[in-house]
Amino acid sequence: MRMIQKLKLFEQMVVFLRWATDAQFGKILYVGEDFIEFLVLDPETMEYGDKILINSQLILEVVLSGYEVAKLIAELAIKATSASDSNDLSL
Repeated sequence: MRMIQKLKLFEQMVVFLRWATDAQFGKILYVGEDFIEFLVLDPETMEYGDKILINSQLILEVVLSGYEVAKLIAELAIKATSASDSNDLSL
């Protein structure tokens, strides 16, 4: 199985992605035959930033699970929960 085919299973998931020129946490938005659309996540602010199109041949590493990815997902969940709680209080 090619890596592109495998990555299609992980669309819309938060991962750590390393490619030829950089490495970032973010969300895989779309996996095409020749590129990946990747939404960069700033771990300090927990905000999504740049949307990057990466040539699939330049991808070196994708971390789908592990301590750092789990920690980042937990922080995103806490942020989402606190945002929804503050919305409930305003009703």
